[in-house]
Amino acid sequence: MVDLKTPAELDLMRQAGKVVAAMLAAAKEAAAPGVSLRELDNVVAEVMSAAGGKSSFLHYHPHSAPTPFPAVICASVNDMVVHGIPGDYRLKEGDLLSVDCGAHVAGFHGDAAISFTIGEPSPEDAELIETTRNALYAGIAQAKVGNRLGDVSHAIGEIGRTRGYGLLAYHGGHGVGRRMHEDPHVPNEGRAGRGLKLKAGLVIAIEPMFIAGGRDNYVTEPDGWGLRSADGSRAAHWEHTIAVTPDGPVILTAP
Repeated sequence: MVDLKTPAELDLMRQAGKVVAAMLAAAKEAAAPGVSLRELDNVVAEVMSAAGGKSSFLHYHPHSAPTPFPAVICASVNDMVVHGIPGDYRLKEGDLLSVDCGAHVAGFHGDAAISFTIGEPSPEDAELIETTRNALYAGIAQAKVGNRLGDVSHAIGEIGRTRGYGLLAYHGGHGVGRRMHEDPHVPNEGRAGRGLKLKAGLVIAIEPMFIAGGRDNYVTEPDGWGLRSADGSRAAHWEHTIAVTPDGPVILTAP
């Protein structure tokens, strides 16, 4: 069931979104050669706690996972597309890092992700990151009252396919609210003019995940969480939590 939020609830969700934005900013600032992903997780956890948030990810245990998620952030490096568990790996110059995090504040969740490189990106990485980000904002632009969910999905998928990128199979965005994952599912590819009609108060996380090698397939890490590109190529992931309003889409996790 799709839960539409009231204006008062959207105000509360903005609080969660601000905490998420601060968490991602801290992750990007702290990420440097020699820093371990576990250390990065600790930095973000401290920023979150200081801002009054609780982690949406820590101890999260969906039916599809063998164990609860053990960290505050998902840290996915190079060919890890999403859901990487931050461990002892130390970042290196040229790594492509995607950081995904969520915060629970005042009864509501916020969820967002960014991708960036450690040091200067290669031309290929720069294009992958920028294209994925552009697809996110193309999807957001379609999140208007009266449009269909397929309009959002089509805008994302068209950009990825045009550039020859793969789209992580069976994964996409989702509703957000009192639970981190709510209805509806938001595919990263679809037909314009089809699907759920968008109404004011709908809150969704839009999150394109593009794979440089052009294949949609992935392999799952032995931990049951991390998803790597099947062809070993690099991937990027961008995400915002947005609200559909009478005045257009509002990004709740904007910096």
